[in-house]
Amino acid sequence: MPQLVVTAAVIERDGAVLLTRRPEGTHLAGTWEFPGGKCEPGETLEESLRRELLEELGANAEIGDEVFTVTHAYPTRTVRLHFFACRLRGEPHPRLGQEMRWVRRDELSALPFPDADAELVAALAAGRIVLSVSPEGPDSSRMP
Repeated sequence: MPQLVVTAAVIERDGAVLLTRRPEGTHLAGTWEFPGGKCEPGETLEESLRRELLEELGANAEIGDEVFTVTHAYPTRTVRLHFFACRLRGEPHPRLGQEMRWVRRDELSALPFPDADAELVAALAAGRIVLSVSPEGPDSSRMP
């Protein structure tokens, strides 16, 4: 079974986290997720996440520390997810027809998420993860 490397942004503003909803006709349609996507060959994790945020939300971002990593096996694929604290430069606008919303941490557990996100969602809701993004960001040479 192939393993996909995926990057995702955990973006918090005014006490709420930015989420997008997977559109109908896609893997895990209807679930809410942290914006991001598949890492392309030759991309660092940070390059992948910057590209995905620009494609999906039309926004540039400062990429902070990696806050959570998980490998999860679905019936048709295995994903290795790298979640980074991020700060957007500008306002996000969904560009791929997906729903987007800001959700308070204490409301996260009421939404359907992909199974791979469950541990991160629980940690965020419980306040066990602190998000910070320094202006310099992390080492940008990490390959998946």
